[in-house]
Amino acid sequence: MKEMIQEIEAKMARKERVEKFSIDLDYLTAGERRHLYELMYAHGPGNGKMMFLPIDQGLEHGPRDFFPNPASADLEFELALAEEANYSGIVCHVGLAEKHFRKYAGRVPLVLKINGKTSIAPDDAPFSPLDASVEDALRLGADAIGYTLYVGSPREADDILQFTKLRQECRRYGIPLILWAYPRGPYVETRGHGRDSLAMVDYAARMANELGATMTKINLPVPPKGGSYDEKGPFKAYNAYQDLSEEEALHMVVQSAGRAGVLISGGSKMGDEDLIRKVRLSLEAGVDGLIFGRNMWQRKYEDALKISHEIREMIQKL
Repeated sequence: MKEMIQEIEAKMARKERVEKFSIDLDYLTAGERRHLYELMYAHGPGNGKMMFLPIDQGLEHGPRDFFPNPASADLEFELALAEEANYSGIVCHVGLAEKHFRKYAGRVPLVLKINGKTSIAPDDAPFSPLDASVEDALRLGADAIGYTLYVGSPREADDILQFTKLRQECRRYGIPLILWAYPRGPYVETRGHGRDSLAMVDYAARMANELGATMTKINLPVPPKGGSYDEKGPFKAYNAYQDLSEEEALHMVVQSAGRAGVLISGGSKMGDEDLIRKVRLSLEAGVDGLIFGRNMWQRKYEDALKISHEIREMIQKL
């Protein structure tokens, strides 16, 4: 027992990841391992790391995200890109999967996004209801299910309850569950210093591990500057980390995720140089994969294919 504690302390001193996500974790069922093999080794970079192409933004944002590249509004664009660039999988909602995925089954792994909301209603109490089921995912041949949980929302209790029921069903049927752990709502802004602050993203990563997610999708955390957090508030301890670099902040979050895999969100489209920098920073911090959507399919096809290959080669060199 003493040797185990010493090993943990030594890893932390060397700034290594103490617990690692792996297909060999003993809590995974045979079904989960089979699905994870498709995502981690049979497709994508092939070395255990993953790169996903999400196209769930049409429900969350409406048609506007497709304006920069009108061809991307047709899921055939993303499916062709996912196959040719050999992504670990594509992420979409049930309607798109039912209408387009059949001919790509077995060629492109599917992550079925199972809940969502629009951006029309005010975002003061965000909550995403279910729009599909585990049965839908299995019928469509999905290798994982995606779920958005709004950490810190006034409706957080409803969200946790809905997620818990889903997690139990996923375990029953042996399918991995990826948690989009997104801090949202007025308290996140007033008490947590913003949705992408280190305190909020760190909390979200820990929450994903605590709630039993197989993997979690998070944004890059922003380290605090100059005593950002209220000295009388619950997150004042994070003021001690105001000198962290971006990589150190992300490494801290990865540690908090424990045995849950960590996927970094791409967010809004950025230039090639900034995107490659984000990839490098994420990989050096020890993440398990990348999930870049708009940064890929808002580009013209050949440009998206080129940068996809470049990112895949970066991952394979690990």
